[in-house]
Amino acid sequence: MSKVIFEGTEEQREKLLSCIQAHRGEPGALMPVLHEAQNIYGYLPSEVQTAIAEGLDVPLAEVYGVATFYSQFSLAPKGKHAISVCLGTACYVKGSDKVLEAIEKELGISCGECTPDKKFSIDSCRCVGACGLAPVMIIDGEVYGKLSAGDVAGILDKYIKG
Repeated sequence: MSKVIFEGTEEQREKLLSCIQAHRGEPGALMPVLHEAQNIYGYLPSEVQTAIAEGLDVPLAEVYGVATFYSQFSLAPKGKHAISVCLGTACYVKGSDKVLEAIEKELGISCGECTPDKKFSIDSCRCVGACGLAPVMIIDGEVYGKLSAGDVAGILDKYIKG
């Protein structure tokens, strides 16, 4: 995975510090602060995790542990177009691994990464509840089903051009 350069703004930092201050000393403060930080930055880079740990006076390992345990948190930035490929049993048996490989090849990034222009990011998930449409990928909330690796370029093209 390529190293992501953190590009937070002063406004984002002020929002984060305000959130930390509002929750400091509360039992269970870490979860709401992590949620708000994710909303502010779109992900939880190490710099933000460090600020949270220092601000709440909790070990950085605890912040990292919570951030990596819950799937709603991301340690990597997301692209303008977030792509998720289902690797659950039904999708995998029907070739979702090949669909994922085609997306990675088309965009030149691996699962869990974001394109340098921040236009696309790729993630995988275990089940989206659309097993009858397997294999499935979701782009910006739009479900694409009954896919083959050959379908990928055409689908991505509308997002690249649009």
